[in-house]
Amino acid sequence: MDATVSPRNPVVSREEWLKARRDLLKLEKEETHLRDKVRAERRALPWVKVDKEYVFDTPKGRKALAELFDGRSQLLIYHFMLGPEWEAGCPGCSFLADHFDGTLPHLNHHDVTLIAVSRAPLEKIEAYKKRMGWKFPWVSSYGSDFNFDYHVSFTKEDLAKDKVFYNFTEIPPEDAHDELPGLSAFYRNESGEVFHTYSTYARGGEEVIGTLMILDRAPFGRNEDSTMNFVKRHDEYEPAPEAASSSSCH
Repeated sequence: MDATVSPRNPVVSREEWLKARRDLLKLEKEETHLRDKVRAERRALPWVKVDKEYVFDTPKGRKALAELFDGRSQLLIYHFMLGPEWEAGCPGCSFLADHFDGTLPHLNHHDVTLIAVSRAPLEKIEAYKKRMGWKFPWVSSYGSDFNFDYHVSFTKEDLAKDKVFYNFTEIPPEDAHDELPGLSAFYRNESGEVFHTYSTYARGGEEVIGTLMILDRAPFGRNEDSTMNFVKRHDEYEPAPEAASSSSCH
């Protein structure tokens, strides 16, 4: 698209622009108030005690779910799409995970541990993590029911059925995959009991992706034909063309 002229956007006076911007501001404030309401309802959700034992492979050995909290009371688990037979992580999950490392000091000092979990064996996770240059904790649930119980992994038998349960509803199997994304939250009390407090799936994790939030404020927004169709793994983009200089030296 020609960056100098947009067929969607008339060119107006500053006074006309200011009126339109104030109208949009009203809508943005409504969105902010609704977001605050949704977040309050999220915090007020009932919890479910996790009685089932889950064990994960970590770089420091086998650990139970309660041990993944790393001494903190709150745990966020990103269900990263990387199956046992996959050669690389999902591009969309990789895009989201690019935003994790900078958050860790802030989350950890706010009593929150953030990790990723995938069904791929640990050695495959470690290799992909090294390729991407990430530092955040990432463990394997290989051989565990964890991914299946939290409805982000599906067997061939699951996908052969008429419906698959994902994002709190039944969807056609052709809209599913052996691995799908999600984010789950847990709380651990002083007695060591663990509670599942929240999960979100599909586009529910978009707010975690700061790049999308920034793009939403750019002149053409996300400029996508379908959800995140422009995204590649960060080491797979072609070199960006050099920007043309707007001025020249004489």
